[in-house]
Amino acid sequence: MVAALTLSGCASFQNAGTQMSTLGGLLTPHRIDVQQGNVVVREQVQALQPGMPRAQVQAILGTPLLASAFHADRWDYVFTLVRQNQEPQQRRVSVFFAGDALQRVEADELPTEQEFVAALQAQRAAGRIPALQASDEQLRAFRERHPLPEARPEPAPVPAGTFPPLEAR
Repeated sequence: MVAALTLSGCASFQNAGTQMSTLGGLLTPHRIDVQQGNVVVREQVQALQPGMPRAQVQAILGTPLLASAFHADRWDYVFTLVRQNQEPQQRRVSVFFAGDALQRVEADELPTEQEFVAALQAQRAAGRIPALQASDEQLRAFRERHPLPEARPEPAPVPAGTFPPLEAR
């Protein structure tokens, strides 16, 4: 019983922390876009032909993300993109060799270059833009809550010659 109450208290505390960090759900923290791996588009994979040497495959697809010493005849190109308010994108392309010649390619459904660029430029869901100008009533209410400190008189100037000299004469 005590354990159940303790655990439910932890969940409530975690939810309260989330609510505090987003100011009651009104604001959300900015999350940067995270891109990892190689961008491989449909046109690149279509340019590959069986029998191509490794150097030519690398010229088309770039350096593989994974090239294992235990699987010397396989290169893996993995791409992930995580953006705020969008579904994460993940794609994989595996290239298999027989000696130095390309044997086959296995790939997820890849976008064309044009589709990929359009997905990057997709506008994020626009929220309500707050008013950036305060009304006279809002300014008056702010001044009532935060009055200006009273002006203090300037201190009297200190007459010259009352301090000891900085250097010996």
